[in-house]
Amino acid sequence: MSAQAPLSTLAIRRVLRWQAIVTVAGAVVAWPWGGGHAALSAVLGGIVNIAAVVVFAVVYAVSRPATPGGTVAALFRAEASKILVIVAQLWLVLANYKDLVAVAFFATFVVTVLLFRLALLDRRT
Repeated sequence: MSAQAPLSTLAIRRVLRWQAIVTVAGAVVAWPWGGGHAALSAVLGGIVNIAAVVVFAVVYAVSRPATPGGTVAALFRAEASKILVIVAQLWLVLANYKDLVAVAFFATFVVTVLLFRLALLDRRT
């Protein structure tokens, strides 16, 4: 069985691309509405999930499951790792960025969370 690079799968690349597009769009929308801090807040909201998807892909790829049960266990480990990264980054941003524009941050964050599931459902090649 050959190991596949963590970020080489079409589904993961699609998720990351959609999340990056939404992150940039969120910053573009936030800039005129709330200035630089709003745009940066939107970018940080997107980066939280982009980094979490990268961790998900790496943890799953390192697991290299060989059985259906192993696949389920690997997916649970990857999802748990993703959630831990999200919680840690949310704490880091909320505790340290005093000029955070919460609406821009959480709007981009929520949309990028939802995109993870939606992009995985897209079956186009």
